[in-house]
Amino acid sequence: MPDHHDPARLAALGRDWIAAWNSHDLERVLSLYAEETEMTSDRIPALGFGASGTVRGKERLRAYWSTALAKLPDLHFELIDLFVSPDSIVVFYQNERGMKICEYLRLDAEGKIRQGSANHPVH
Repeated sequence: MPDHHDPARLAALGRDWIAAWNSHDLERVLSLYAEETEMTSDRIPALGFGASGTVRGKERLRAYWSTALAKLPDLHFELIDLFVSPDSIVVFYQNERGMKICEYLRLDAEGKIRQGSANHPVH
């Protein structure tokens, strides 16, 4: 049985996450996530997906990201660095507009993302 929480496997997941987004293939991105996942971002309320800033469940996440991707046809992420712990990874990247973002991704026992949080600069 593979150890989904091995640092090398976590780093590979971070690189796969970047590649999935850069492919603009929403199903490829969603394949990295658990069915009962949740995502938190300050962008969620702005797109009308809940004042709490959290979307729960893969179907709701699909709807949110589908809306977001339609507004960002030039989306592109460049990996800056990866940080791992036994059950999570932080992907530090720069988007197509030059904004640096940290994405915190907590994994379940199967190595799927069960919780994500997009962390944007304060300024």
